[in-house]
Amino acid sequence: MSQIVHPYAHRLPLIRDWKSRWFKSGKEYRDLLRADIMVREFLEKKLRGSYVSEIEFERNQKSTRLIIATSRPGMLIGRSGEGATKLKNDLVKFMKNKAIPVPEDLKIDIVEVTNPDANAKIVAFSVAEMLEKRMTFRRVMKTTVEKVMQARGVKGAKIVLSGRLGGADMSRREELKLGGIPLQFMRGDVDYATETARMLYGAIGIKVWIYKGDTLVTRGNQK
Repeated sequence: MSQIVHPYAHRLPLIRDWKSRWFKSGKEYRDLLRADIMVREFLEKKLRGSYVSEIEFERNQKSTRLIIATSRPGMLIGRSGEGATKLKNDLVKFMKNKAIPVPEDLKIDIVEVTNPDANAKIVAFSVAEMLEKRMTFRRVMKTTVEKVMQARGVKGAKIVLSGRLGGADMSRREELKLGGIPLQFMRGDVDYATETARMLYGAIGIKVWIYKGDTLVTRGNQK
Protein backbone atom coordinates (compact mmCIF):
# COMPACT_ATOMS: atom_id res chain seq x y z
CA MET A 1 0.00 0.00 0.00
CA SER A 2 2.86 2.39 0.68
CA GLN A 3 4.49 4.50 -2.03
CA ILE A 4 8.10 5.66 -2.11
CA VAL A 5 8.30 9.40 -2.81
CA HIS A 6 11.14 11.89 -2.91
CA PRO A 7 11.40 13.66 0.49
CA TYR A 8 11.92 17.02 -1.25
CA ALA A 9 9.04 16.69 -3.71
CA HIS A 10 6.78 15.36 -0.95
CA ARG A 11 7.08 18.70 0.86
CA LEU A 12 6.40 20.97 -2.13
CA PRO A 13 5.16 23.66 -1.70
CA LEU A 14 4.50 23.29 2.04
CA ILE A 15 8.00 23.93 3.41
CA ARG A 16 10.06 23.66 0.20
CA ASP A 17 10.30 25.91 -2.84
CA TRP A 18 10.73 24.95 -6.48
CA LYS A 19 14.31 24.86 -7.78
CA SER A 20 13.22 26.39 -11.11
CA ARG A 21 11.06 29.46 -10.64
CA TRP A 22 9.48 30.72 -13.89
CA PHE A 23 6.29 30.33 -15.88
CA LYS A 24 5.75 29.69 -19.59
CA SER A 25 3.31 27.73 -21.70
CA GLY A 26 3.37 25.66 -24.87
CA LYS A 27 6.60 25.38 -26.83
CA GLU A 28 8.39 27.96 -24.66
CA TYR A 29 7.85 25.75 -21.59
CA ARG A 30 9.34 22.74 -23.39
CA ASP A 31 12.39 24.69 -24.54
CA LEU A 32 13.08 26.26 -21.14
CA LEU A 33 12.63 22.95 -19.34
CA ARG A 34 15.14 21.33 -21.71
CA ALA A 35 17.53 24.23 -21.14
CA ASP A 36 17.24 23.92 -17.33
CA ILE A 37 17.94 20.19 -17.40
CA MET A 38 20.94 20.45 -19.71
CA VAL A 39 22.47 23.44 -17.89
CA ARG A 40 22.02 21.77 -14.51
CA GLU A 41 23.66 18.55 -15.75
CA PHE A 42 26.55 20.56 -17.25
CA LEU A 43 27.15 22.52 -14.03
CA GLU A 44 26.88 19.45 -11.79
CA LYS A 45 29.51 17.68 -13.88
CA LYS A 46 31.80 20.71 -14.17
CA LEU A 47 31.55 21.70 -10.50
CA ARG A 48 31.94 18.22 -9.05
CA GLY A 49 34.42 18.60 -6.24
CA SER A 50 33.38 22.17 -5.42
CA TYR A 51 30.88 21.05 -2.73
CA VAL A 52 27.83 22.44 -4.53
CA SER A 53 24.58 21.65 -2.71
CA GLU A 54 21.99 22.95 -5.18
CA ILE A 55 21.50 24.94 -8.39
CA GLU A 56 18.39 27.09 -8.77
CA PHE A 57 16.95 29.04 -11.70
CA GLU A 58 14.95 32.27 -11.69
CA ARG A 59 13.65 33.71 -14.97
CA ASN A 60 11.66 36.72 -16.07
CA GLN A 61 11.06 38.32 -19.44
CA LYS A 62 14.56 39.77 -19.82
CA SER A 63 16.95 38.10 -17.40
CA THR A 64 17.94 34.70 -16.06
CA ARG A 65 19.49 34.23 -12.63
CA LEU A 66 21.41 31.11 -11.57
CA ILE A 67 21.88 30.59 -7.85
CA ILE A 68 24.69 28.18 -6.96
CA ALA A 69 24.89 27.23 -3.28
CA THR A 70 28.23 25.88 -2.11
CA SER A 71 30.11 25.46 1.15
CA ARG A 72 33.31 26.74 -0.49
CA PRO A 73 32.37 29.85 -2.48
CA GLY A 74 35.98 30.98 -2.73
CA MET A 75 36.76 28.00 -4.98
CA LEU A 76 34.14 29.14 -7.50
CA ILE A 77 34.58 32.91 -7.27
CA GLY A 78 38.36 32.82 -7.49
CA ARG A 79 40.75 35.72 -7.06
CA SER A 80 38.98 39.01 -7.86
CA GLY A 81 36.08 37.12 -9.44
CA GLU A 82 38.08 35.39 -12.18
CA GLY A 83 36.54 32.00 -11.44
CA ALA A 84 32.96 33.29 -11.67
CA THR A 85 33.72 35.05 -14.95
CA LYS A 86 35.27 31.92 -16.45
CA LEU A 87 32.31 29.84 -15.28
CA LYS A 88 29.89 32.23 -16.97
CA ASN A 89 31.89 32.19 -20.22
CA ASP A 90 32.03 28.39 -20.22
CA LEU A 91 28.28 28.24 -19.59
CA VAL A 92 27.50 30.62 -22.47
CA LYS A 93 29.77 28.59 -24.77
CA PHE A 94 27.99 25.37 -23.75
CA MET A 95 24.56 26.90 -24.35
CA LYS A 96 25.58 28.05 -27.84
CA ASN A 97 26.97 24.61 -28.72
CA LYS A 98 23.75 22.92 -27.59
CA ALA A 99 21.51 25.44 -29.41
CA ILE A 100 20.11 26.76 -26.12
CA PRO A 101 18.95 30.40 -26.32
CA VAL A 102 21.31 32.60 -24.31
CA PRO A 103 19.34 35.18 -22.27
CA GLU A 104 20.09 38.87 -22.66
CA ASP A 105 20.98 39.26 -18.99
CA LEU A 106 22.55 36.13 -17.49
CA LYS A 107 23.53 36.40 -13.84
CA ILE A 108 25.32 33.80 -11.72
CA ASP A 109 25.06 34.28 -7.96
CA ILE A 110 27.27 32.14 -5.74
CA VAL A 111 25.96 31.84 -2.17
CA GLU A 112 27.52 30.16 0.84
CA VAL A 113 26.07 27.18 2.69
CA THR A 114 26.57 28.17 6.32
CA ASN A 115 26.02 24.73 7.86
CA PRO A 116 27.51 22.17 5.42
CA ASP A 117 27.43 19.28 7.91
CA ALA A 118 23.62 19.53 7.89
CA ASN A 119 23.34 19.61 4.09
CA ALA A 120 22.56 16.21 2.58
CA LYS A 121 24.12 16.88 -0.84
CA ILE A 122 27.44 18.04 0.60
CA VAL A 123 27.50 15.15 3.07
CA ALA A 124 26.78 12.67 0.25
CA PHE A 125 29.63 14.06 -1.83
CA SER A 126 32.04 13.91 1.12
CA VAL A 127 31.11 10.24 1.59
CA ALA A 128 31.79 9.58 -2.11
CA GLU A 129 35.10 11.41 -1.86
CA MET A 130 36.24 9.30 1.10
CA LEU A 131 35.18 6.06 -0.58
CA GLU A 132 37.11 7.00 -3.72
CA LYS A 133 40.17 7.53 -1.51
CA ARG A 134 39.91 3.83 -0.52
CA MET A 135 38.69 4.37 3.05
CA THR A 136 36.70 1.46 4.49
CA PHE A 137 32.96 1.97 4.02
CA ARG A 138 32.03 1.11 7.63
CA ARG A 139 34.43 3.69 9.00
CA VAL A 140 33.15 6.28 6.51
CA MET A 141 29.52 5.66 7.47
CA LYS A 142 30.20 5.75 11.21
CA THR A 143 32.33 8.90 11.23
CA THR A 144 30.00 10.74 8.83
CA VAL A 145 26.80 10.00 10.75
CA GLU A 146 28.41 10.98 14.05
CA LYS A 147 29.71 14.23 12.53
CA VAL A 148 26.28 15.06 11.07
CA MET A 149 24.57 14.45 14.42
CA GLN A 150 26.92 16.98 16.04
CA ALA A 151 25.86 19.70 13.58
CA ARG A 152 23.56 22.47 14.72
CA GLY A 153 19.84 21.62 14.51
CA VAL A 154 20.22 18.01 13.33
CA LYS A 155 17.97 15.46 15.07
CA GLY A 156 18.46 12.42 12.85
CA ALA A 157 20.66 11.08 10.06
CA LYS A 158 20.73 8.01 7.86
CA ILE A 159 23.22 6.83 5.24
CA VAL A 160 22.65 3.95 2.82
CA LEU A 161 25.39 2.49 0.63
CA SER A 162 24.73 -0.05 -2.10
CA GLY A 163 27.07 -1.77 -4.52
CA ARG A 164 30.24 -3.84 -4.36
CA LEU A 165 31.18 -2.63 -0.90
CA GLY A 166 34.77 -3.34 0.01
CA GLY A 167 35.39 -4.78 -3.44
CA ALA A 168 33.22 -7.84 -2.76
CA ASP A 169 32.13 -9.98 -5.70
CA MET A 170 28.45 -9.67 -4.80
CA SER A 171 26.78 -6.30 -4.29
CA ARG A 172 24.88 -5.59 -1.11
CA ARG A 173 23.22 -2.81 0.84
CA GLU A 174 24.43 -1.35 4.13
CA GLU A 175 22.57 1.19 6.27
CA LEU A 176 23.45 3.24 9.33
CA LYS A 177 20.98 5.45 11.17
CA LEU A 178 21.05 7.66 14.26
CA GLY A 179 18.04 9.55 15.57
CA GLY A 180 14.65 9.69 13.85
CA ILE A 181 13.72 10.29 10.19
CA PRO A 182 9.94 10.99 9.97
CA LEU A 183 9.51 10.62 6.21
CA GLN A 184 5.70 10.65 6.28
CA PHE A 185 5.38 13.83 8.38
CA MET A 186 5.14 16.62 5.80
CA ARG A 187 6.22 19.34 8.24
CA GLY A 188 9.34 17.42 9.14
CA ASP A 189 12.36 19.18 7.66
CA VAL A 190 14.05 16.21 5.98
CA ASP A 191 16.92 16.89 3.57
CA TYR A 192 17.71 14.13 1.07
CA ALA A 193 20.38 13.63 -1.58
CA THR A 194 22.02 10.95 -3.68
CA GLU A 195 25.56 10.61 -5.03
CA THR A 196 27.68 8.03 -6.82
CA ALA A 197 31.21 6.97 -5.91
CA ARG A 198 33.16 5.80 -8.97
CA MET A 199 35.42 2.94 -7.89
CA LEU A 200 37.78 0.77 -9.91
CA TYR A 201 35.50 -2.25 -9.44
CA GLY A 202 32.23 -0.42 -10.10
CA ALA A 203 29.93 2.30 -8.81
CA ILE A 204 28.64 2.61 -5.24
CA GLY A 205 25.32 4.36 -4.72
CA ILE A 206 24.98 6.74 -1.78
CA LYS A 207 21.78 8.02 -0.19
CA VAL A 208 21.68 10.50 2.68
CA TRP A 209 18.76 11.64 4.84
CA ILE A 210 19.15 14.44 7.40
CA TYR A 211 16.30 15.38 9.75
CA LYS A 212 16.43 18.94 11.10
CA GLY A 213 13.31 18.97 13.27
CA ASP A 214 9.71 20.01 12.67
CA THR A 215 8.60 23.36 11.36
CA LEU A 216 5.20 24.94 11.98
CA VAL A 217 5.83 27.79 9.52
CA THR A 218 4.74 26.92 5.98
CA ARG A 219 5.73 28.86 2.88
CA GLY A 220 2.17 30.13 2.39
CA ASN A 221 2.02 32.04 5.69
CA GLN A 222 5.61 33.27 5.99
CA LYS A 223 5.90 37.02 6.58
